[in-house]
Amino acid sequence: MGALLSTHVQRQNLIDKEINTLQEIEESSGCSFPGSDHHPTDRKNWISGLNPEKVHLNQIVWPGTHNSGTNQIGVEIVTRPFGECQSLSIYEQLVLGTRLLDIRVNENQEVCHGILVTYNIDVVIHDVRRFISETESEIIILEVRTEFGHPDPPEFEKYLEQQLGEYLIHQDDKVFDKTVAEILPKRIICIWKPRNSDLPTPGGAFWSLDYLQDNWIDTDLPATKFESNLKYLSQQPPMSSRKYFYRVENTLTPQTDSLVVHVKPVTNRIRWCARLFIAQCFFRNIADRLQVFSTDFIDEDFVDACVGLTWARIEGEA
Repeated sequence: MGALLSTHVQRQNLIDKEINTLQEIEESSGCSFPGSDHHPTDRKNWISGLNPEKVHLNQIVWPGTHNSGTNQIGVEIVTRPFGECQSLSIYEQLVLGTRLLDIRVNENQEVCHGILVTYNIDVVIHDVRRFISETESEIIILEVRTEFGHPDPPEFEKYLEQQLGEYLIHQDDKVFDKTVAEILPKRIICIWKPRNSDLPTPGGAFWSLDYLQDNWIDTDLPATKFESNLKYLSQQPPMSSRKYFYRVENTLTPQTDSLVVHVKPVTNRIRWCARLFIAQCFFRNIADRLQVFSTDFIDEDFVDACVGLTWARIEGEA
């Protein structure tokens, strides 16, 4: 027990040091960036508010949620803290301004996070369809993948097309250069990532895993993740010449050798750094690469930061 406590103290000291490093960056460089003072009047319809005829798909900073379908994961109080990454329903996230959803499923079409399960994918589809029916110009990126360690749900691609087919934006590299108005009335870019089944075919209703890339690292250290995100983002081409979405996740992952294993206290070490990250992208001259920005426990300020930068790009200020 003494050795365990000693290791925990050392780890906590390292975490505190990394948080201090980020605070020092904030104090020296600030969190302002072009569009940082912009706040949408209607987050539910923020793309519409920016004028769909002016907004090109490759100008958007997509506010995303990590493990989007975990608000009711596991058993409340008992197992939920180990897997809950969002406290809002899918519909509530979309109304708040989320425009990329990260959904993981098992072989029974249940949404899951590791070994923890929650509602059926039907709940996600219902919420997405409801939001689509209540808005006119909001484009959604819906990532659906089979969770690690599970086989694909049977005939799942067929199921998704039956449920969402009328809204699906078919795979086409030219989409990235189009305005939202040119893409409408289609509304959903669905990225399907099976583990065993055939990958989506070019030109079809679904986009393959190659169209949503990231460089996730497994750490609970905030400055380590922050710098890793900046490093990998700097290696990407500018959005204007890229024919895939690139995601940066402003999240942390609890570690099995730590005494702090609930998601929220771990990821909170970096959640406050979203605006700092965008500001650092400008400071390091890589802001033209930032495209999909995801978080745990999404809130209004995170959405506003993404929308603000999108607004600045459209207005020629970034």
